[in-house]
Parts: sequence; structure tokens; C-alpha cells
Amino acid sequence: MGTNLVKFSKETVRDVKQVARGWRWGRRPQVPRSAEPFVIPKETSVFPTKWARTPAAIALREVVQKGALNSVLRFEVNPQVSGLDALTKVNEPCLIVANHSSHLDTPLILCTLPNAWRRKTAVAAAADYFFDTWWRATASAIVFNTFPIERRSGKLSSTPGDLLADGWNVVVFPEGTRSQDGWMERFRMGAAYLAVEHGVPIIPVGIKGSFAAMPRGRGWPVPGRPSVAVRYGDALRPAPGESARDFAPRISAAVSALLDEEGSTWWEARRRVATGASPSQSGPDAARWRRVWESTAPIKSNGDKRRAWK
Repeated sequence: MGTNLVKFSKETVRDVKQVARGWRWGRRPQVPRSAEPFVIPKETSVFPTKWARTPAAIALREVVQKGALNSVLRFEVNPQVSGLDALTKVNEPCLIVANHSSHLDTPLILCTLPNAWRRKTAVAAAADYFFDTWWRATASAIVFNTFPIERRSGKLSSTPGDLLADGWNVVVFPEGTRSQDGWMERFRMGAAYLAVEHGVPIIPVGIKGSFAAMPRGRGWPVPGRPSVAVRYGDALRPAPGESARDFAPRISAAVSALLDEEGSTWWEARRRVATGASPSQSGPDAARWRRVWESTAPIKSNGDKRRAWK
């Protein structure tokens, strides 16, 4: 009797374990993913922005940019712009490429460009941030003339190539997102590819002080009207036969040189470029607090290097 009971108990335990191994404890499907039928991924809806470049929208944006945006920006920060004479040498649509560390960067570029340039400039904006809701997408398109771009796939709703062909300038931030600590990050090749593919020049722009004025996480600039430097550089053009991979480092180096000028002079910065001794704009190899501390050093006003912004 006892022997039979022990045998029954062992068989019962074995059966329970076997059932447990085959039981669907989680929510994973029983059929392997490789055996499931292929389903085409559902396309995400793309917010249209062509309407933002109609005559009515352009007229409305002119009022908003020259009135409210310009006034608020001047009240909150002290922009100091230089190098605008470089724009007089360009008579065709171009890509405006800048480093990116703050939400101030777009209004700083648009409000410091000459009026004729500003009216014909569109801005590439992250679809997952500026176009996630209809009201944010509409406001962004009206005020800044933005169009969505997928940061991961590079998919565009209105391609920059189409805009360039229609006579529009396009602002691109090759870093893809705002800097975490104010220092310049690696440039992606999107801007270089567009320049090579469509045969358009690139206007490099160095923006310094915007991270200190309005770092990530803030919805409004810090008090005290901090100074922000916006420096435009001479146009870059891809050489005949130059690939986007070879052109991209030249774009990054041009923006770095403009940032270097803000800490010294044009002549000293150009000498460092010629000798290959330009300091890295990726910041010191140190703890994050030290990198943030160094990137938030105040911008010094220097009348002989830049003109007053009016």
C-alpha cells in the first residue's frame, strides 16, 4: 500500500511538471514569429505642411515673426550676430546648418536672418516631438515654417529637395537632437547628402550661449537676459566628385571654427584651422557637471567682432 502511494505521488508530480512546462504562462504567442504571416507595418499619418507656405500663411508668419517672436526673443535674451556679410555672396537656395543645444536655436536663426532670407526659409523639425499633436504641429508650422522629419528613418513629409527646388532655404540641425550638456555632438550625414545630391551650398552657423540661456528641460529662458552669439560663416560647396561621407566632416569643422572664433578672434581661429590645431567643440573629457559648467560660461560682448542686433 505504502509503495503504491509513493509511486502515485511521484507520477503525479511528474505529470504536474510536464503540464507546467507546456502551459502558456505569459502573453507571448505560441507560434514563432518567423512562422507568422507577414503583415505590412501600418503607415503613420504625416502632418501636411504645404499650406504653411501659401501666401496667406507667409503673410501671417511675417506678422508673428517680426512682431511677437522678435519682441519676446529680444526681451528674454541678448542676441549678438556676426558674419551676415557671408550671405551676400550666395544667390541661390541653400542649407543653413547649425549646432543645436536649445529650443532657442531656431528662433535665433530666423530672427537674425535678413528679412528676404527669413521669408524664404523652412526648418526641418523632429516629427516625434513637434508633430505629435495637431495643435503643436500647426503652431510650429505657422510660426517657424517647419516640416516633419523622422529622426530615426530620415523619412520626410515634404522633402528638403523639393523645397530647395522651389527656392526655399532649409535649416537643418545635423546633430539630430539638442545637446545634453551644451557641447557639440557628432554630425550626421543628412545635410551633406542633401548638398551633394541637390548641388546646393551650405551656410554654417555657430550658436554659442543658447544652452546657458535655455537648456533642455526648461520651457522658458533663464532670467537676466543672457547674451547669445550667432555667427554665420562663408558658404561651403561640395567639391566635384566629393561624397557626402567626405563632405560631412568639413561641415562639422566649419561650425566648430565659428564657435572657436567666439572665444578668441577671427584671425586666431583661422590660424588654428590652417595648422589643424582648432580645439574640439565636443567638450572636455570630464564629468557631466564639469561639462555643463564650462558650456554655460557667459558670452562676452565684443563690439569689434560683431554688430549690435537691431
